[in-house]
Amino acid sequence: MEETPEDPPTSAVLLDHCHFSQVIFNSVEKFYVAGGNVTCYYTLTQHFIPRRKDWIGIFRVGWKTTREYYTFMWVTLPGDLNSESTKQQEVQFKAYYLPKDDEYYQFCYVDQDGAVRGASIPFQFRPENEEDILVVTTQGEVEEIEKHNNELCKENQELKDSCVSLQKQNSDMQAELQKKQEELETLQRINKKLEEKVKEQKDSWETELLQLKQQNQKMSSENENMEVRMEQLQAQLSIQEKDMEKLVQGDQDKTEQLKHLKKENGQLLLRLLAQRENQKKIQQAVEELKQKEATSRKAQQELTDQNFDLTKRLNENKIICDVLQKEKERMERENDLLKRENSRLMSYMGLDFDSLPYQVSTSDQRDAGQNPGLVYGNPYSGIQESSAPSLLSMKKCPTCKSDFADNIFDHTLEEPHIQTLYLNCPICDKSFSTKEKQIFEDHVFCHSL
Repeated sequence: MEETPEDPPTSAVLLDHCHFSQVIFNSVEKFYVAGGNVTCYYTLTQHFIPRRKDWIGIFRVGWKTTREYYTFMWVTLPGDLNSESTKQQEVQFKAYYLPKDDEYYQFCYVDQDGAVRGASIPFQFRPENEEDILVVTTQGEVEEIEKHNNELCKENQELKDSCVSLQKQNSDMQAELQKKQEELETLQRINKKLEEKVKEQKDSWETELLQLKQQNQKMSSENENMEVRMEQLQAQLSIQEKDMEKLVQGDQDKTEQLKHLKKENGQLLLRLLAQRENQKKIQQAVEELKQKEATSRKAQQELTDQNFDLTKRLNENKIICDVLQKEKERMERENDLLKRENSRLMSYMGLDFDSLPYQVSTSDQRDAGQNPGLVYGNPYSGIQESSAPSLLSMKKCPTCKSDFADNIFDHTLEEPHIQTLYLNCPICDKSFSTKEKQIFEDHVFCHSL
């Protein structure tokens, strides 16, 4: 391989950061003839992979950086890196480019990044006819030369020991570095999984919080509708009370029924007040939920540094969700009871009173006996029979307002008919109107959470 004018890749890497044990130089002579070509033999270790821009340079002993090379040659890439024969390589330096002085030099293998991967023992270049020259020296000069040679040999041995120590240290550092890299990769994978888990948990909390807000808004809307309905019922009750007062003047029995209805109306008002107090409690619970939401957001920001608190806070949020769910179910049960009470009240006064003329009749007691749900009989059964003697008396369903014949719609058929108008939860036996099918499905779904 011929030398090219292109400069090799070098760097200012110090000796402490080099890896001298990855390339081993073989058969290095102590002296080379200055006028002849020099062949450098080297071996590639199994952990080292050569690259296209690697090179071997001749450096004067005592060099500090790879820029201080005297001459260099590009290495030849082996065809098969797994073959044993390709591990043994050689490169030849032309005599024209070799040093002409008697300083100590060494071979160094430098990769394309400018890092030293191997270094040989020191050697010298001597003239070809040096052995034919007769040198006459005194005994003192001989002793001084021997002493100098001994010092050089001692220094050479120290350099060899230092090289072996550095090679061993380099191997240990490489093994430790490989171990640290594997640990770093493992920690990175764990960190990535934790970040994904935190992100999923955060999304789940945000979704759950949004659902709770929607449920809260829905309950608020239902409560407002209920208040409007209550006001309407109160207005209707006021009108009916006036009608009842007129009826009381003509019949003492009607007066007793009116007292009974007033008593029930007072109970209904008390329940309405209780409902409003419960609504205030719900609003307080919503405020507490907002405060807990703010606390949860703050906890999410600190979640990266406090992963060990994740399970505990998740359990606390689940407990809070269960408490709110139970509170919601309790409120729904109370609303159900109130609706049923209203339905029962409407069953007493659900007829169109303005279109029906009333008269006092002795058949009131008989009607009261036929309808055991009324203590003093049906107060609106005094319809003039002479107005429609051939028609069947009609009765309305208190829930769906459907018309039924009085001799057909009795209490034995009332319960099956009402059951068709409600959806019962298979878990807690809670009832929902068929118009509230979506609420019923959401309620059943909450049991599976």
